[in-house]
Amino acid sequence: MEELSQETKKFLAENKDKKIVFTNGCFDILHLGHVEYLNEARALGDCLIIAINSDESVRKIKGPDRPINNERDRAKMLLNLKAVDCVQIFNEETPLEIIKLICPKVLVKGGDWKPEQIIGSDFVAKIGGITKSLMFKEGYSTSNLIKNVQGKK
Repeated sequence: MEELSQETKKFLAENKDKKIVFTNGCFDILHLGHVEYLNEARALGDCLIIAINSDESVRKIKGPDRPINNERDRAKMLLNLKAVDCVQIFNEETPLEIIKLICPKVLVKGGDWKPEQIIGSDFVAKIGGITKSLMFKEGYSTSNLIKNVQGKK
C-alpha cells in the first residue's frame, strides 16, 4: 500500500484550495521534451505534483539497466524546475493509489494516450476532475538519448 511522503502531505495541507495538476513518469534523464511537457501541464492549474517511479519500479518496467539516475536525484532535478511544486516517489507499477491519495483536479499524461485510457482517469472523473493527454515533443525520449550515448543511433 502506497503512502504519501511527509513533504507531500504538508504540500497538500498548505494547498488544499488550489487546483492541483498531477502527472507521473520515470523522468530518468531529464530532457527538453520533459521540460516543455511539465510547463504545459503546470499551466493547467495552480500547482503541479509529479509522482516518479521508484528505482525498483523503473527496473520492473524498463529493465535491469535502468534507471540511470536514482530516485533521489531524479526528484531533486524535477524540484528545481519552475513548473514543479512537489514530487512523490511511488513503488507500484502504476500511480493509481497515489492518485487516489492526492485527488488532483487535473490528471495529465504525455504521448498519444486517449484521456479515458490514462490510469486514474475514472477516479479523477468521479471526484469532479478532468484528464488531459498532452503531446510529447517530437524527437525527445530518454531511450533515444541512451541509444545516442551508446552509439546505437
